[in-house]
Amino acid sequence: MRLGLIGGGFMGEALVSAVLKADLAAPNDITVSDIAEERRRHLAESHGISVTDDAKNAVTDAEIVVFAVKPQEFEAAAGGLSGRLDHKVTVLSIMAGVPIAHVADALRHRAVVRAMPNTPASIGQAVTVWFAGDTVSSEGREIVQRLLSALGRELAVPDEKYIDMATAVNGSGPGFVFLFMEAMIDAAVHIGLKREMAQELVLQTMLGSVMLAQETGTHPAELRNMVTSPAGTTGAGLQVLEEAGFRAAVIAAVEAAYERAKELGG
Repeated sequence: MRLGLIGGGFMGEALVSAVLKADLAAPNDITVSDIAEERRRHLAESHGISVTDDAKNAVTDAEIVVFAVKPQEFEAAAGGLSGRLDHKVTVLSIMAGVPIAHVADALRHRAVVRAMPNTPASIGQAVTVWFAGDTVSSEGREIVQRLLSALGRELAVPDEKYIDMATAVNGSGPGFVFLFMEAMIDAAVHIGLKREMAQELVLQTMLGSVMLAQETGTHPAELRNMVTSPAGTTGAGLQVLEEAGFRAAVIAAVEAAYERAKELGG
């Protein structure tokens, strides 16, 4: 796999690491373009890949070109590439909110796939939702699927509209989960536990709860009922969360993230 990557930030580096770990490409098959000299130096030293400050150099001879820049930076990043990509190249955008049509028009290139991975990609535990239209060849779809599988789990969807929705759930979701973890740790410290112990208890509790839900396939409401004894401690805590509007706040947060994703797309 000859990969040209535009943007060498957190997600860009996660993608490079995953591709190398999965042996989908050798270091000399990967070129990353980034405007920051410090990032270029870090990527070259850490992964042995080629780096450049010119996007045109990154896409030369590439089979797949990935845009991993912020949505606001796309116009500048794509400016010098308009009409320059070979028709056999598949473009993969992991930019939040930017529609396929916008990417295709800016690049004057039809074979564009849109995806939304999340930050656990850095440890190979991402879940990525992606969409490829009729303009993408079967070979292009295959190479995208292989690349995204290296990041973790991947899910192809039948309509692009689901990408913005997924952005609000799996894309922004880790931020919501980390906030809940942080609050749980602070609460444990507040009632007297040492911070190191609190962190270990909270992280393992989160991990174990997720694994229980995954492995049993049981609905979270049923699992919650299993741990909620009549007049018990869990019930007392859940009552406070419900009275504080916890459920409504989570729904509102996801809705706000979804609206913002649509705004980023213009």
